[in-house]
Amino acid sequence: MLTTTTSTLQNKNIEYLGVVTSEVIIGANVVRDIFASLRDFFGGRSTSYEQVLVQAKDTALRELQEKASAMGANALIAVDFDYETIGARGSMLMVACSGTAVKQSH
Repeated sequence: MLTTTTSTLQNKNIEYLGVVTSEVIIGANVVRDIFASLRDFFGGRSTSYEQVLVQAKDTALRELQEKASAMGANALIAVDFDYETIGARGSMLMVACSGTAVKQSH
C-alpha cells in the first residue's frame, strides 16, 4: 500500500475515506534498562532500545495499513508518528500512528 507523509498524491485523484489510527505499547525489559543506563553514563547509542522502537513503529504502521485496507483504501496520506514513554518509571514505549485512508485513481 502506498504510504506517505505528504497530504496529497501528486498527479492522482483521490477519494478520502477517513482517518485511521494505530497505537502500539511495548515494554522495555530490565536488561535493556540496565544497558541503556550504562550507555547513558558512558555515552553511545542504545541499539537495544532502537530495536524496540523500530519494532513498535513497524507494528503500528502495519496495523494502520490493515485498517485502511479494510476501509477499501489503496493508499495512506498524511501519516504521522508520535513516540512516548509511559508507565510508572517510563518503562514502556508507545508509538501512536495516524493517517488518512484514501482511494487513488489513475
